[in-house]
Amino acid sequence: MGQSFFKVAIAAGAIAVALGAVAAKAGPLMDRIENGEAIRIGFANEIPFAYPGENGDPKGFVNAYTIAVLAKMGYDNIEPVNTEWGGLIPGLKANRFDIITGGMNILESRCENIAFSEPMAKIGDGFIVAAGNPKNLGNYEDIKNADAMMVTGAGYSNIEAAKAAGVPEDKIMQVPGPTEILAAVKAGRADAGAGTYFTVKQLAVSSDGAVDVSDANAMPEDTFNWAGIGFRDADQDFLDKFNAAQAEYLGSDEMLATVAEYGYDESTLPGDRTTEWVCANR
Repeated sequence: MGQSFFKVAIAAGAIAVALGAVAAKAGPLMDRIENGEAIRIGFANEIPFAYPGENGDPKGFVNAYTIAVLAKMGYDNIEPVNTEWGGLIPGLKANRFDIITGGMNILESRCENIAFSEPMAKIGDGFIVAAGNPKNLGNYEDIKNADAMMVTGAGYSNIEAAKAAGVPEDKIMQVPGPTEILAAVKAGRADAGAGTYFTVKQLAVSSDGAVDVSDANAMPEDTFNWAGIGFRDADQDFLDKFNAAQAEYLGSDEMLATVAEYGYDESTLPGDRTTEWVCANR
């Protein structure tokens, strides 16, 4: 606890000291840091957002960004924890790691389970489709109207977006992640593979022409999402400090240079939307 806490508590009297000590207790992440333990960052294999390198080291623009913000805060003892996408929120809540750096979109349903930093990226959806896009699938309405099969990752925000557009649940195939999305489209088991535009663009590049990327401009504005860094609700004290450091770093020349190799540029900056707004509107 800092000196400012004690000044407030003393001014409020002995009873306020006792009550304030409980309210201001450090969260579990600060307890770990004060005990000399590493900050554990959890992420899945989601190129180019966050993924393990050849030696398991954290790669991707969200990892690079988060590690840089933590360094600005004075923390460099970082431990990467790789898991499946669907295990990120459960793993955070079960204390298997301390921060989600996977490039997770801020959604109302997720805000009910964890706390998010202020947005660090604005991200649109996209599809991979068979070469030439024979069914002309550019958005979720097209998938519904064509009675097409869509594949996406378990827990992805694309599931909610597709349902909101009227795509029936039996037309939404859920798989563990990007590798399986690509395999389903290449094998013809799905007509469109949905993910963030960053993800599907990378899949198309890796397919040697087997699949194409749909036109990102065909997606309606309300399918754009804002990504944030995930924290436990109990770590609000740490999250407040993270947001303060992020506010100075986000959009700086230093930050843009750090994430440029992963395709993040000025067009990906989140704008003026707040986490409060996104939680209420997504």
